[in-house]
Amino acid sequence: MSAPNIEAVKEYLLGLQDSICDALEKVDGEGTFFQDEWQREKGGGGRTRVLAEGAVIEKGGVNFSHVFGDKLPGSATAHRPELAGRNFQAMGVSLVIHPRNPYIPTSHANVRFFIAEKEGEDPVWWFGGGFDLTPYYGNDEDCQFWHQKAKDACDPFGEDIYPHFKKWCDEYFHLKHRDEPRGVGGLFFDDLNEYGFDTSFALMQSIGNAYIDAYAPIIERNKDREYGERQRDFQLHRRGRYVEFNLVYDRGTLFGLQSGGRTESILMSLPPEVRWGYDWKPEPGSEEAILYDRYLKPHDWLNI
Repeated sequence: MSAPNIEAVKEYLLGLQDSICDALEKVDGEGTFFQDEWQREKGGGGRTRVLAEGAVIEKGGVNFSHVFGDKLPGSATAHRPELAGRNFQAMGVSLVIHPRNPYIPTSHANVRFFIAEKEGEDPVWWFGGGFDLTPYYGNDEDCQFWHQKAKDACDPFGEDIYPHFKKWCDEYFHLKHRDEPRGVGGLFFDDLNEYGFDTSFALMQSIGNAYIDAYAPIIERNKDREYGERQRDFQLHRRGRYVEFNLVYDRGTLFGLQSGGRTESILMSLPPEVRWGYDWKPEPGSEEAILYDRYLKPHDWLNI
């Protein structure tokens, strides 16, 4: 079994950040990503890229980070005691895109690599990541397209991978305190190492590369749809759910904050505007109610 090639992973992730930013700037047409390179005192750093107030993208962030240290936070070793006493490296690309038009879904993607080493012992490593879609006004065409691209990325590695990662995504992106999915899902995986380094790395790359091919056409199909104040208000209401998930449940957010990561880069995933209304509920039979009744439920989107 081949040993982990940390430099190859880093090179891929930097290139992925570049290619996704280039594609998003092209689909936006006006906005450009501002880059902020940063270093942290405890080891490592990254480059944060943010596009704000674009023609299509109201706020989008595409981050690369590579952090390392001699000791993991207690939250990490509590569930993985074998990591205690090891130095670690964690690197990845993480992104969230919040479009302005409520008919374009918000999207999230992340691919990452983690390795913990100790002299005289084998390294402990894994890959993780995935991508998911959060519509405000769902439509079947977008959902089917998104999930087909997800399946296409997984199929070369086994027919069982897409259904497994899809189910994992449905279960992970779920707001337990509201008993409500965050969106229509996609792929999620973690602790991936059972295929060996080369195959696991190739699967992570396939999923990372598939994200923009799945999302850009959805933006193009919806970016010129007309909307009004009602649709905008609903978008801001639903963005509140996004904030709740990221601050309460998201593993990457929690790990970053607890391990001394750069706060601004970690929280760039939050939308620029959001609204919470007390005990708000959609009008029965409305477009907004359809999101809850049809789209915020797990589906086999490829066979509906």
